[in-house]
This record gives sequence, C-alpha cells and structure tokens, in this order.
Amino acid sequence: MFQGMDVKLAIAPIGWTNDDMPELGSEVTFEQCVSEMALAGFSGSEVGNKYPRHTEVLKKALGLRGLEIASAWFSAFLTSKPFEETTQAFIEHRDFLHEMGAKVIVVSEQGNSIQGQMETALFDNKPVFSEEEWQLLIEGLHLLGDLAAEKGMKIVYHHHMGTGIQTTEEIDRLMAETNPEKVSLLYDTGHLVFSREDHIHVLTKHMNRIHHVHLKDVRMEVGNKVREEKLSFLQAVKEGVFTVPGDGVIDFEPVFEALDAAGYQGWFVVEAEQDPAKANPLEYALKARAYIREKSGL
Repeated sequence: MFQGMDVKLAIAPIGWTNDDMPELGSEVTFEQCVSEMALAGFSGSEVGNKYPRHTEVLKKALGLRGLEIASAWFSAFLTSKPFEETTQAFIEHRDFLHEMGAKVIVVSEQGNSIQGQMETALFDNKPVFSEEEWQLLIEGLHLLGDLAAEKGMKIVYHHHMGTGIQTTEEIDRLMAETNPEKVSLLYDTGHLVFSREDHIHVLTKHMNRIHHVHLKDVRMEVGNKVREEKLSFLQAVKEGVFTVPGDGVIDFEPVFEALDAAGYQGWFVVEAEQDPAKANPLEYALKARAYIREKSGL
C-alpha cells in the first residue's frame, strides 16, 4: 500500500509528556522524547509543551535526528470569545508552523469544552452547540482557513471527545456547512471509536476532506468503564483508554486500505496519550511502528 504516494509517518510527543496533565512524564526531557521517536523509526512529530519555540533551535534538534514537524494543536475559542482573540493567537501559531515547514494546522474548538476538566463526567456533560454557536464556529473557521491559505497552508479540524464536535452527526454538519476550500478534516480513529461512532463510515463519507490522520487505538474495556463510572476525559486517559495501533480493539487494515485506495497524501501521526509510567513510550512507539509496517507496508 501507499506505493509512490507522499505519505509520511509521525508520532506525537503526548505519549512521552502529556500536554493536558504535564505531571504525566514530567521527568522526560525534550531530547529524550525526539531521540526515541527517531530510534523507533518515525520521520516526523507534532509539537509538545517541552519543544523549543525558537525555530532555529528546534530545526537543529530535529534535523540531527532526521525528524520534521507534521503539525501542532491549536485551541480555538470561536464560540466563546471575540474572534480577534483567536485570530491573533492563530496567526502566531500559523507563522511558527510555517517556519517549521508544516502544511496543515490542527484546530479544535474549545468553547464549552470539558476535555480538560478532571471531575466532569465525559458522556453526561458533553457540550452541544446552540444554533448561534454553530454559526460563530463556521464563520470563524472560514476566517482561520483564509489566514492559513495566506501561507499556503490548510486547517484540519480535530473532532474530539468532550467538545461540541465529537459525534458523526456533528462531524457531518460541520463538513456540510463549511467550505471545502477553507476547512479540512483531521480523521482520528481513537476519538471516533471511544465515542462509539462508526469510524469506517466517517472515513469513507468524508474522505475527500481528510488531510491529516491521527492513528490511535482504544482499550474498550476502559472506555466502557468511563461511561459506566461517569469518569472524565482526563481520568479516561489516566486509566489507559487510549493506546497505540495494534494494542487495542481497532483493526487498522481497512483504514489503511481505504486511505490507500483514495490516494491519501499527508501525515499519519501515531497519537496515543498514556501515562508513560505505565506505558513506556519507546516500547509503545516501537510496537506501533512494527504494526503499521505490517499492516500498511509503510
């Protein structure tokens, strides 16, 4: 699969140090993280909270290890704050990523989000956007898409647990009401399966909008526990709901087959936030790399 196609493989630093809970992996240095990424056989990375923000320093560190920057997360507050606050922060983020050679910018709307609330039950309190919030979101994403295009970049929207864009219905509406020239989609297997969505249906229905892929597996016994015991998203992560491809319930072979048949080009990013004290990051990075090679040939 993927012969002659521009598909590259990255891994996110969130398995080494967690961005939302920096106490998970607080002892892991930036240098250890990127060295182990390269050692495990990956060619790219997203940006973590320990990464140098000076582009020349970061380029040198990554270049020594044969790594590139695939993208980085951006928290938008289009439904809850004035547009100017989001756009000002976005421009700074865009310019940093452009300087690092990234082509896409990961955007997730965090207005009313509960993903960062430690004690808020994930499934009982998922935010639902009002009609006014939907219009603010769509208008704001078009604005961010225009700003990205100024640098020849795209925004890829990250559907995410605990936010207003989580379910198939919400993803469908977002894709239907946004301009494909301005707003693309990040496809994340783990968030869809954890939410009990049909991840293959979402993949095939919105294939022409997908320009970035997060490969994340799910331990569904933990997912069921989260729902039954009314745990939060952060508690779910600490309990180990996510893992690397090949270590959970998802069969990635049909995912790879569909993306190959569609001629997907771009990054695959292994993004499986776990407690590194329980799941050694290098061990799991190697496990993911071997599984992806077996199932996709990459």
